[in-house]
Amino acid sequence: MDSLPVLETENLTKFYGKARGISEVNLSVSKGEIFGFIGPNGAGKSTTIRTVLGLLFPDSGGVRLFGENALARGDKLRRRIGFVPSELNYYDGLKTGQLLDYSARLFGIGDRSAIREYSARLDLDLNRSIKDLSLGNRKKVAIVQALLHHPELLILDEPTSGLDPLMQSRFYEILREEQEHGATVFFSSHTLSEVERLCSRVAIIKEGRIIKTSGMDELKQLYLKRFRIIFPRGTAFTVEELERKAPGILQISVSKRGAEGLYRGDVRDLMKYFSVLPLEDAVLEDPGLEEIFMHYYNGKEEIS
Repeated sequence: MDSLPVLETENLTKFYGKARGISEVNLSVSKGEIFGFIGPNGAGKSTTIRTVLGLLFPDSGGVRLFGENALARGDKLRRRIGFVPSELNYYDGLKTGQLLDYSARLFGIGDRSAIREYSARLDLDLNRSIKDLSLGNRKKVAIVQALLHHPELLILDEPTSGLDPLMQSRFYEILREEQEHGATVFFSSHTLSEVERLCSRVAIIKEGRIIKTSGMDELKQLYLKRFRIIFPRGTAFTVEELERKAPGILQISVSKRGAEGLYRGDVRDLMKYFSVLPLEDAVLEDPGLEEIFMHYYNGKEEIS
């Protein structure tokens, strides 16, 4: 990987009057990686992306794309980027093929083979009128538009909304192929399973601020473990008893036959505690990204 980040923000801040936008957002995306950007709707994902692309002007902070000042060189740098927005508006009077042909001419592309290839893989009918397309098919148009000039950087804002599972799978295949060819992908989503499936690193944004940036493996293994324990029949524990005896427990639910929850700390301490309980079974595993996300998002932790 090149030493300079492909996408970098420094204390990027944008407010809408007095309303919260984003505050002091710091991101660094390396060449060739698929980087996840996660948070629920309203967290600041789209504001960050629009400010990075120059569609919004920041109140303070900076953006560098390919090592250059994005505010000063935006027109030149954006030609190296493919963008899928979360919300789509098109000229309804055009057919799909006409719109994509127009996009190709804007990029000075004479060869239309990329349009045909990606449209075929995504089952996009080039003869359909834009006004007749469903949300999913409009999203396919945006994906083909973003890919047809083989950009060095793909910035994707909720790109799979409206796509059925088969089309999502094909889209993931295309992204991995683009990565293999050297492209960098910045993937914004609130669908945690796809971020977990695709990305090597992830940043979590909460109320306009980055609260955690981590490699996916680190995020899944360094801090939290999920546990499940099964009690023998006739044995019962309360939540308070379990939390008091194992203070590293962060979340727990207790049923008649057992308990499950999240634990942070030295797993040897947890196993030592389990060893003195009258258990039938115990399972310790890595939590899913959704559990980790909800832990940070609902908690008070501000880790970056």
